[in-house]
Amino acid sequence: MDSLIAAAARALVAGDALGALKRVALRDDPSALALRGIAMAQLGEHPRARELLRRAARGFGAHEDVARARCVVAEAEVALAMRDLRGSPRTLAAAAATLEAHADRSNAMQARLIAVRRLLLLGRLGEAASALPANAVPKLPPSLVAVAELAAAEVALRSLRTVPARDSLARAQDAAERARVPALLAEVAEARAVLDRPAARRVGAGCEQPLRLDEVEALLASGALVVDACRRRLHAGATTLPPARRPVLFTLARALAEAAPGEVDRRALIARAFRTRHPDASHRARLRVEIGRLRALAVPLARIEATARGFALAPSGGRKVVILAPPIDGDQASLLALLADGAAWSTSALALALGASQRTIQRALVELEAAASVRSIGRARAKRWLSPPLAGFTTILLLPAALPPG
Repeated sequence: MDSLIAAAARALVAGDALGALKRVALRDDPSALALRGIAMAQLGEHPRARELLRRAARGFGAHEDVARARCVVAEAEVALAMRDLRGSPRTLAAAAATLEAHADRSNAMQARLIAVRRLLLLGRLGEAASALPANAVPKLPPSLVAVAELAAAEVALRSLRTVPARDSLARAQDAAERARVPALLAEVAEARAVLDRPAARRVGAGCEQPLRLDEVEALLASGALVVDACRRRLHAGATTLPPARRPVLFTLARALAEAAPGEVDRRALIARAFRTRHPDASHRARLRVEIGRLRALAVPLARIEATARGFALAPSGGRKVVILAPPIDGDQASLLALLADGAAWSTSALALALGASQRTIQRALVELEAAASVRSIGRARAKRWLSPPLAGFTTILLLPAALPPG
């Protein structure tokens, strides 16, 4: 490695992208192209960075497996920053294996962390937790240790384990301070701020109370019957019932919970669940069917009793009924939560993350754009969507698959 390449690499590690470009901007050899690509990525020029990294990978010879693997890892990180989630994870896994086989543990760890962050964006929390390195190796660069601890903290936060999350964030802070990279310090500070912001609302008795993540964790562990409108689930102690695949069941459960221990009129339930003001015999028959399904689902936690006018929710074991509402209301809350990270998302990436069709996402984005909640940049296939950060609270409970089924 010549002196200019080495100096550019040191500048990139320190977060000095412009300093790196000054040394390699006029060179077209594969190593210089790769460093230019990384520098452009740090400056936010992701399409150009991707092009340079691909040119660098093609330029390395047949016996330069490690260099090509490093380019693959760098390109995967750029794709993640661009929210391009369509690529196959096998390519990145193969690159990580190559780097590990050649004792390049830092870049192998980087590849694994990119895979973890991609899984988190897709809402695959269980897979992300399994893919996390068991511990951050002390001999790794401090910047990489910080990224590893940030990934571990996000898994813990989205699993509602706030104590391990705080521990990981404390280690991330220490590593970021040793790395002295301003962008990394800012990312750690933002992650730590999530713990102190309201994450949900406790609704009931005509009032609402904002809750932090640790308070939500305590509420879910309290044994109360929690109707969780953030993730559309029912909780009581260690039991979780996910009726999310049938939205009408959760709508009925929430309506009954809001009135508990009282009853809800059949007409009110029909209007809320089926969105009609003029119910007929078919709606009443459908209500009986859906209430039967909800009754069968809720057996471990509560009974749904028929009354003269409608139905009432009766929790098992004398539990209290609590409604946990999201910090923002609306059918597009999870979509806004993803866009609030400040990155530019494509509709295909949003559809992958939310498990919805691309056409459904497009319709929702059009509605949000009309309400000035999101904006688009680019055109046609290059079109991306952005949203201003949602200040004052965290939307972590609205992200896809925030908790695995219990």
